[in-house]
Amino acid sequence: MGNSSYCIGVIGLGYVGLPLAVEFSKYYPVIGFDINKRRIDELQGGNDFTLEVDEAQLKAVIKDHVPAMDETGIFCTNVLSNIASCNVYIITVPTPVDKNNRPDLTPLYKASETVGKVLKKGDLVIYESTVYPGVTEDECVPVLEKVSGMKFNVDFYCGYSPERINPGDKLHTVAKIKKITSGSTPEAAEEIDTIYRSIITAGTHKAASIKVAEAAKVIENSQRDINIAFVNELAKIFNQLGIDTHQVLEASATKWNFLPFKPGLVGGHCIGVDPYYLAQKAQEVGYHPEIILAGRRLNDGMGQYIAGEIVKLMIRRDVQVKGANVLLLGITFKENCPDVRNTRVVDIVKELTSYGINLTIYDPWAKPEDVMHEYGISIITELPDNQQFDSLVLAVAHKDFLQTDWTKRVKSGGVIYDVKGCLDKEMVTARL
Repeated sequence: MGNSSYCIGVIGLGYVGLPLAVEFSKYYPVIGFDINKRRIDELQGGNDFTLEVDEAQLKAVIKDHVPAMDETGIFCTNVLSNIASCNVYIITVPTPVDKNNRPDLTPLYKASETVGKVLKKGDLVIYESTVYPGVTEDECVPVLEKVSGMKFNVDFYCGYSPERINPGDKLHTVAKIKKITSGSTPEAAEEIDTIYRSIITAGTHKAASIKVAEAAKVIENSQRDINIAFVNELAKIFNQLGIDTHQVLEASATKWNFLPFKPGLVGGHCIGVDPYYLAQKAQEVGYHPEIILAGRRLNDGMGQYIAGEIVKLMIRRDVQVKGANVLLLGITFKENCPDVRNTRVVDIVKELTSYGINLTIYDPWAKPEDVMHEYGISIITELPDNQQFDSLVLAVAHKDFLQTDWTKRVKSGGVIYDVKGCLDKEMVTARL
């Protein structure tokens, strides 16, 4: 039997929304809403291209109808009227940055308009999308009020509970990650916390306010970004000194409070984006953030730096650069995940091709149509037997790649460059 008090609508069924909706659907009637009809058809058929929810798990909860208040399960739809019966709306749409790295709140505005059209007296609207402090109350609430014609904290209430989904991570799943919650009134905060506490086995943390919860989320990934920028800078220094960065980090990690960050590319929809949200708000109030933006600049430049190191190695080993055939392993933003959003591997691609290098990009996890749509880049998902290359670059540490002897794929004297530092050291020419 379902919980008769709540019918939960989840707006946005991507990497964040779908796992959350599925988890709620074990205890409540849930209606998942997404504007992408192809996505809806896929989910109703029991398939999730993000691979965050497996087929058996999805088929176990999918309904072919809008669930009644005494039912559990989830019905996915792109029809607005189907979510009108919900009394809790959770918005999980993306919050990207534009080409100038300025926050783009368009998806959030549109999702707020959607909910505003069906909002009823007493409803709760909870935002999970990453934002800078103040967005929920200053940007989203006015949209809800305008479209619904109702008054905030009188007719409806809001909350913010930042997502902490880690794409591709099958250990830290929704229920196993502690959840921050908050509400626009003390009563709303308690109710929202209770709702999440009913599905989150790891527990919840009720923040003092919506702004505190928003700020907590945005600094989590900013902190990681800065720490990775630090080790990326170390990698550049140690490379100049002829020292293996990974050996240095391994030695330093023997100290009990040393933080085990590794150098590499920083992409995806969180770490490479969230710091810009915090920086934007800081600049609005007259403060220019130095460390945050310095970290972003350094991390955003790593693709170009890596490509430069590869070309230098090829020249030193007398591998002709122009016209060289190079195999690039991986295009997704992280390992064991099909997500190509904001992948910084494309920076390596752009820089290497500018030297006249012919790249073969191999990634069995990525969808070629997604990569072509996002970046105009062709990839392959199967590698031809026995084909050899002038050089090879491991950009993403997919588990498939770690079990292969890549020396057989590289011609004598060719370069094998390990961006992730995860291949057998005897196999590689150099690593970041």
